[in-house]
Amino acid sequence: MINVVIAGAAGRMGRRLIDNILHSDDLKLVGAFEIKGCPLLGSDAGSVACGIGSGVAITTAAAGLPEGTDAVITFATGGVIELAREAAAKGASIVIGTTALPKEVLSELGELAAKGAKIVQAGNMSVGANLLMSLAKKAAGLLGDNCDIEITEMHHNQKKDAPSGTAMMLAKAVCEARGWDEEVIRHGREGVIGARPGKEIGMHSLRGGDVVGDHTVIFAMNGERIELTHRASSRDMFSNGALRAVRFLATAKPGLYDMQDILNLK
Repeated sequence: MINVVIAGAAGRMGRRLIDNILHSDDLKLVGAFEIKGCPLLGSDAGSVACGIGSGVAITTAAAGLPEGTDAVITFATGGVIELAREAAAKGASIVIGTTALPKEVLSELGELAAKGAKIVQAGNMSVGANLLMSLAKKAAGLLGDNCDIEITEMHHNQKKDAPSGTAMMLAKAVCEARGWDEEVIRHGREGVIGARPGKEIGMHSLRGGDVVGDHTVIFAMNGERIELTHRASSRDMFSNGALRAVRFLATAKPGLYDMQDILNLK
């Protein structure tokens, strides 16, 4: 059994992760963290997530990782690097699905991995979304410069960041295929903008309702257009990807990985 701790246990992703862990044959929930002041502190994590008692109470991260923790999963917006440091110090792996991490956090994650930590960090844990990235990168390389590239993303009306981490990952994949730097990414358009330059990636964020996550990469040429789209209808796709990452790290060498590594898409 792989002993897993979930940070952000009372959130939407945390609950799906706990539910799926409790229904798995090879994973065991041993810890559940939430922020100070969360009204569900002290509650049974399984009961909160899916009505199944787990014997694991929701605590703050100040309680520390339980003895025997093998892996930590976090999609939380805060405390990521502190959790990664503790996991590394105690020999546990960590899976990070948090988007829009600061550059200094990403840099320190690389340093921890170089010192022997096992880390998966990805802005999107979905298998399908990562396949979309691979296809978009391949298409950008094959189509050459005679096409205009636009990226649209839509999420629920409670999402805090824009554009989504996945949309930025898609843009970076296209930039890598084209040999462009990220300065070509243009966030929205307004007013009299003139002709569209060829060396540009349009980025557009939509928010509304309870949309889990839609992403489309458009390659527009004279006389034809290619659209690559991924639509998420359930958060289980993110949960399943994160749990797949936990299983991957159980036998992986120390290092900083992403979902492209896990799915052999590089």
